[in-house]
Amino acid sequence: MISTDIIKKRVLIVGSNGMLGQRLAEFYSTKENIELMCSSNEDKSFVTDTQYTQIDITKKNCVKDLILGFVPDIVINAAAYTNVDKSEADRELAWKVNVNGADNLALYSWTIDAHLIHLSTDYIFDGKNGPYSEKDKPNPIGYYGRTKLASENSIIASGVRYALIRTNILYGPAKYGRPDFVKWVVASLKARKEIMIVTDQINNPTYVDDLIYGIDIISKRKKEGIYNLGGKELLSRFEFTIQIADFFKLDKNLIKPILTRELNQPAARPLNSGLINLKAEVELEYKPRTIEESLMLMKSELNL
Repeated sequence: MISTDIIKKRVLIVGSNGMLGQRLAEFYSTKENIELMCSSNEDKSFVTDTQYTQIDITKKNCVKDLILGFVPDIVINAAAYTNVDKSEADRELAWKVNVNGADNLALYSWTIDAHLIHLSTDYIFDGKNGPYSEKDKPNPIGYYGRTKLASENSIIASGVRYALIRTNILYGPAKYGRPDFVKWVVASLKARKEIMIVTDQINNPTYVDDLIYGIDIISKRKKEGIYNLGGKELLSRFEFTIQIADFFKLDKNLIKPILTRELNQPAARPLNSGLINLKAEVELEYKPRTIEESLMLMKSELNL
């Protein structure tokens, strides 16, 4: 007699209280064939009705207990120290979270033969000749980018079954935590605040639910290697901001152009950057939405 029980895959989301982590938790919590465990550094989960464990991924024994206790089939690492400027000063913590944390996850994922899906960034490039493919040579110009490249290299060398996902300028309708770029722009312009936006940083902003689609396909097909999962449109941060203002019918005169060097930020930024999605489009049928389509979804969900 054939059993009718659903064979569930065990999915562990690390960093489940971040923007991407929240949406991943919401996405996988609705799937009947998934047993989900969420984990993050905070006391409580932002997403209700899910299994949750507080974890500090820099502590090897904590990672060991979580992974060997839950025994996931898939580990999605959405945890990171992402403050680009603070990374320059707080180098020890940035390295612990981004590199040592990834080391620990790779070790114990390898131990149980789990598939590790790790989130990376276009900040591993110098921004001189973007947009970049998976085959282009990294050359980070800031400490944050160095830690993310080091985590990639560590995972590759670990022997774990891995997929490295590079993305950039993530935005979307996550309800908790600090606002993303879109929500910040909308709130600022609605409050009649002038905002200084750089004209010389080029990227393809990535809608979070498009990224989740790519992650899900990678997990289902057990894909390994490096994949770029960026947005559909390559444009400057200033042009992106103008699109946001146009869509929400806000005053574009409050948006003031500026060059990156004029901001005098502690960390250098890759300027001519962004990611080429061709590999993901071919292998994963990855089809990111247009910015206008994604803003329409955000407006509907968040009542912006």
